[in-house]
Amino acid sequence: MLVVVISDNLWLTGRDKTLNPDRYFIIIPALFGNSQSSSPSNTPNLRPFPDVLFYDNVRAQHELITKHLGVTHARAVLGWSMGAGQTYQWLTQYPDFMDIGVPFCGSARTSLHNQVFLEGVKSALYAALGTSSAGVSKPDLFTAQGKRVSFTSDARVAGLKALGRVYAGWGFSQAFYREKLYETAPTLGFKSLDDFLVNFWEAWALSKDPEGMLVMAHTWQAADCAQQEPYQGDLRKAMQGIKAKTLVLPAMTDLYFPPEDSEIEVANMKPGVGTLQVFPSVWGHWAGGKSLHPADKNKVR
Repeated sequence: MLVVVISDNLWLTGRDKTLNPDRYFIIIPALFGNSQSSSPSNTPNLRPFPDVLFYDNVRAQHELITKHLGVTHARAVLGWSMGAGQTYQWLTQYPDFMDIGVPFCGSARTSLHNQVFLEGVKSALYAALGTSSAGVSKPDLFTAQGKRVSFTSDARVAGLKALGRVYAGWGFSQAFYREKLYETAPTLGFKSLDDFLVNFWEAWALSKDPEGMLVMAHTWQAADCAQQEPYQGDLRKAMQGIKAKTLVLPAMTDLYFPPEDSEIEVANMKPGVGTLQVFPSVWGHWAGGKSLHPADKNKVR
């Protein structure tokens, strides 16, 4: 998914899991824009809210960890979805900082196909404002022209409901819908497809701040860990710059981040650095999320 809050990552931790708090000091930072870190919803004096990259997030996280917590080296950096993008950013931006990297259900560079999907996410919110996208990794046309637009309560509801339905066709796989797992899975159990669309997807979207969603949509759409020194936009150089042992875990049916993209990333790493393990699940992108099927959850411990 586009955004998870800190609590959404806690399912990965526990005494019966690899991330055992009895053995490790675990730090879970919040992404700019998700309303737990600096975001349009809690920083009203910062308008317009700046375009934020993974580079900016990871630089801030590095400052937090080193200067405020006194940590000079990490055993591992890992994350799902946009957390995987941040993991790749850590691996390339601070390659000596960690021993292990585990990006799962994510990518080092947002693919062109993924950028097109995100245009749909942005456009759902822009349409509610009466405007449209000015292009990939760009704001809406009104903002590009210097016009100030904001969400009324009605526009917020309409835009977020539309955004939820855009996501509905992408978060889970075709097999998930074909098998009607939204009805039969123990963690879901919805009465019908319409029930699932309204009470899962729309409900999820309505819990978000629309301006924050746009901030994070830009972060995701513009993601490319090669766009920094010394890689100069060369993805192969960026992958070659990774020093930590890296386990890349794509989900077999993920429509955002298909295994083929991960294969390219690992193939460009130095010998012995990267390992690819495709995660077998029909839950699509959600195979890496907290709501995944219990049988799948046991596979990733």
